[in-house]
Amino acid sequence: MSPSAGGLVVFLLSVQVIQSQDGWGVNYDQTDVCAAKGSIVFITCDYTYPPGIDPSDIMDRFWFTKEKDGEPVDLKTDSEYSDRVRHTCYSDWKRCYLTITDVRESDSAEYKFRFRTNKPGEKYTGSPGVTLSVTDSGLQVQVRRSDSTWLELTCHSSCVLSDRAEYVWYKNEKYIKRGSSLLVSSGSTDRYSCYLRGSSGQRSPAVYGPQRPSVSVSPSAEMLEGDSVTLTCSTDANPAANYTWYKQGGTSDPRLLSEEPHLVFSSIQSSDSGRYFCTAENQLGRKTSDFISIDVKYGPQRPSVSVSPSAEMLEGGSVNLTCSTDANPAANYTWYKEHEDSPRASGQIFTITDFTAEHSGNYYCEAQNEMGRSNSTLRLITSSGKGASPWPITPAVFASTSAIFLVIIRILSVLLIRRKKSPPSSRPAERPENNAQIPPAEPCYATASFSRNQEDLLLYSNVSPARRPRRKEEVEEVLYSRVNFESSGAASERRCEGAVDDSSALYSTVSKAPRE
Repeated sequence: MSPSAGGLVVFLLSVQVIQSQDGWGVNYDQTDVCAAKGSIVFITCDYTYPPGIDPSDIMDRFWFTKEKDGEPVDLKTDSEYSDRVRHTCYSDWKRCYLTITDVRESDSAEYKFRFRTNKPGEKYTGSPGVTLSVTDSGLQVQVRRSDSTWLELTCHSSCVLSDRAEYVWYKNEKYIKRGSSLLVSSGSTDRYSCYLRGSSGQRSPAVYGPQRPSVSVSPSAEMLEGDSVTLTCSTDANPAANYTWYKQGGTSDPRLLSEEPHLVFSSIQSSDSGRYFCTAENQLGRKTSDFISIDVKYGPQRPSVSVSPSAEMLEGGSVNLTCSTDANPAANYTWYKEHEDSPRASGQIFTITDFTAEHSGNYYCEAQNEMGRSNSTLRLITSSGKGASPWPITPAVFASTSAIFLVIIRILSVLLIRRKKSPPSSRPAERPENNAQIPPAEPCYATASFSRNQEDLLLYSNVSPARRPRRKEEVEEVLYSRVNFESSGAASERRCEGAVDDSSALYSTVSKAPRE
């Protein structure tokens, strides 16, 4: 039997049936034929007639399934078999063949052979005939999971076969073994098929796991918000693969979306942008597609405006206005002042330096891309009056500066007074007796108080003119100037006795050696 184009199978049960009467007879090689749809079928028989009849007396030989007006209808004249049947007979051997191509399910019937001579009434029909059964398929490989590692393949026929039927297995079109079943590893991408040994049919369709799925997008052009978009997952597998669609969620696990080969967005939204992939799986394995990126284009949403600093603007200061929106592709920004046609600036950030009262007013931004444009709401910017200089003089700074200035003046005054009170002497100063007591130097203080809560400010100034070494009996004369910060306002006093201990003080000390 010639192989069919579709690779389907014909099975024949070879059981010879002899039907004869007074030397007339038909012998069929098989009583039942099981064929797959689309295949080619061969049915054969031998015929006999009584002695004394010459082979040339045989006038007609044909096959039929139907009768009309009590007479059989030759298959060659039946429109349902047009161009699909062929009769071949060999007179010397008294043997005939029926060939049916492209077998259909409607061809399932009982086929009989008839022959007759040139003498009236001499005819014979072999009955019963050969029963042809046509099914959707012939041999098939069935897959059953044996455990987590192995799969069991079994060769199965939809036709009833003999217990002595023997199967042959092929891997990637190469013979590997005989037997009714075969064990293979799970996840294998090899192709396995089986064949009925001794039959006139072909091997079963091969079974194999999915290849890497491919993903297609329709329409393939740029996707706009609101469009209908379909993603399709496809692969080559037998048995047919089951499909699952996922969306990758950044660092989180993928989100299952569908268990169909098609993922349909009837009205795609900006939130649908992202990376997608599909899986294809059958009993033999599972494969995952590459990622496909969905980039949905949409116009700007209503922009928002933020102001920095957020407090009222001071004249002479600066302010930044920032415009933000969601758009794809990214938006371009333009700034306007209310009731003005000409834009004030372009870009996401609008900076106003050296703010004046003329800058006060309502501002808004416009965001636009190739998909559309949108304006923000008005944002009021006002001035609260003149602001401080770039280096503001606060009360604390003023108090600190004044205190230092007063200390310096005090030091200089004391030095000048002491110089005037001490006339020059050509002779050395008298030394006191060893046991004479030297009165302590009289301290003098100057105190300035300022109202400001701040950390204590402490400043020391020591002025010591150059002098030669002195005896340890000599005592320095010390004058102090102190600046004290208090909460009662500014005050100034001079004391020449009763030193006051205060942690927030500035001291100035002048020391000079007594003249000798």
